[in-house]
Amino acid sequence: MKALQVSRVIKSYGSTEVLRGVSLSLEPGERVALMGPSGSGKSTLLNCIGGIDRPDEGSIEIAGEPLGGLDEDGLCRLRRETVSTVFQFFHLLPTLSASENIEFPLQLQGVLPRERDRRVRDLIEEVGLSHRAAAMPHELSGGEMQRVAIARALVIEPRLILADEPTGNLDSATGESILDLLATLGDRHGTAMLVVTHSPQVTRICRRVLEMRDGALIGQEA
Repeated sequence: MKALQVSRVIKSYGSTEVLRGVSLSLEPGERVALMGPSGSGKSTLLNCIGGIDRPDEGSIEIAGEPLGGLDEDGLCRLRRETVSTVFQFFHLLPTLSASENIEFPLQLQGVLPRERDRRVRDLIEEVGLSHRAAAMPHELSGGEMQRVAIARALVIEPRLILADEPTGNLDSATGESILDLLATLGDRHGTAMLVVTHSPQVTRICRRVLEMRDGALIGQEA
């Protein structure tokens, strides 16, 4: 079963066709970089895969589950249980500590406290922030905030992570360490990743690089 299957997806806003028959797939544990200029449709594709937007035509399946048949509650469940997103600007909850930010998705799932504690403890150690567990987001550096965001994305044990410019707000040295962390944890947890980026740095941790222009993939997959 593929971690992600996108088949002939079309999406328009008004008279503007933003996605023009996009097809792609990811195997379990595979990392793929999606590159292209601003306005090429990358973010729209990510939003459709994450269930934030719905395509006008075509189909999307995550871990074998078709998104087209899901109502809003079903899409929320998918985002809680199967697919996670790592953003450029971290999107941590400012009133929660580092460990509480990581724990929050598990609370939404109704995971029991003992299991929540175990997963949070393990992941905050994996991202090297055990000593910062009680720190608030405003007390963390950019690299530390992104490490918390990665731990939060992995804590639900997703089949797929969507990473939107995960190093775009970091200096080059910190960005390199974040890429190494994504690769290490992705391999360890067997999580597929689709990484939208402008940075050639990111391609070194990815098995494949896809290029998007004017709403279509260059060298479109069948």
